[in-house]
Amino acid sequence: MSLWRLEWMRLTRTKRWIALVGVYLFFGLLGPLTARYLGEILDLAGGDLEGATIELPPPVPADGMAQYVGNALQIGTLVAVVVAAGALAFDAIPEMGIFLRTRVSDMRTVLTPRFTVTVTAVVGSFVLGGLAAWYETWALIGGLGAGDVVAGLLLSSLFLVFVVALVAAVAGRATSVLGTVMISILVLLVMPIFGFADAIGRWLPSHLGGALAAIPAGTESLSDYLPATAVTIIATVALLVLAVRFAASREL
Repeated sequence: MSLWRLEWMRLTRTKRWIALVGVYLFFGLLGPLTARYLGEILDLAGGDLEGATIELPPPVPADGMAQYVGNALQIGTLVAVVVAAGALAFDAIPEMGIFLRTRVSDMRTVLTPRFTVTVTAVVGSFVLGGLAAWYETWALIGGLGAGDVVAGLLLSSLFLVFVVALVAAVAGRATSVLGTVMISILVLLVMPIFGFADAIGRWLPSHLGGALAAIPAGTESLSDYLPATAVTIIATVALLVLAVRFAASREL
């Protein structure tokens, strides 16, 4: 059995793909629904506070995608990190690490199928949720330009590829799946702190995460993401190189 087939079977038979698809699809359907009926939800929850009435502007189509992106960047990315760590931190189980290392001479042979399959599952789930949010936004609020949505999906997907590459590099040094998850999340949490300064934030990979919300809303254009796109591609390649080197130099 090839490592490619083994990795696909591991993803499907452990039902990890269900977690990814379920989370992104759930928020893809929930986001536009929340944007459309937020006013009614607040009324039911008690929108009249001591005589002060909360009035919200009428929802616009971009609100549906913004609601999806907000949840996808938080909970969705967390699930993606956990799934990626489970696939890429194979040395966390010493028997598995020894088994793989004694059968391959180049760690790229082990990491390539695991990284590729994980990226496919994560990005595919995110895109599926984005398409669901796009359709439901059209049905409940109004249509969004196809070009803007596709551009946003591609840029936000590139950020998720970076996330998986980050996990791969961290897994080469961490001693457990939990350690890989915690360190990766810490890096992802620290990154936006530097992004508070616009001059820096526009270059960071995390800037791409909000593209699916910002481009359809018209607050940013595709050209605004060129610096972050270039940095993200370079950083992703560098992280993958580090992942291979860390895994090759690791002692069990």
